[in-house]
Amino acid sequence: MGPAINTLLRRWHKMLGLARQSPPTWYRDRVREELRERRAVTTFWRRLSETSDVFFSLSRARYDGFPVRPLPPFDASRHAAVYVYMFVKYTLRWGFYRTAARLCRAPHHDRVREVVNPAKEHKLKEVASRYRLEKTKFQRVGSQLRRIWPLLP
Repeated sequence: MGPAINTLLRRWHKMLGLARQSPPTWYRDRVREELRERRAVTTFWRRLSETSDVFFSLSRARYDGFPVRPLPPFDASRHAAVYVYMFVKYTLRWGFYRTAARLCRAPHHDRVREVVNPAKEHKLKEVASRYRLEKTKFQRVGSQLRRIWPLLP
């Protein structure tokens, strides 16, 4: 992986500020799950999305201090679209949760740092629980926000 991509990834993961997961095997399990999902897809867009999930899982593990395996060496012709998709997808999700928390007038909305798929209704409940937000209100606000917030699958 080139130094420019490495620097960009490090800064991006720092901005996202996701909590470290425990136990460390969580990272390995996540990569395995994402690889399984990637192998199962057949369309271009789903493959791009799942490949971005694999790259995200690998880079997150690395920057959280639990490298599972290295990211493939950067090749612009093969990986530029994957990285762009990954940065956009996960940054939009991160912004979605912070905006939803702010709209709920959560006292510490700036501490909400999540990238799980908000299109899944149960994920909104899980995030509300993790941050001790009013579940019903957060779910309602999240559902309304999803109507206008651009999200990638």
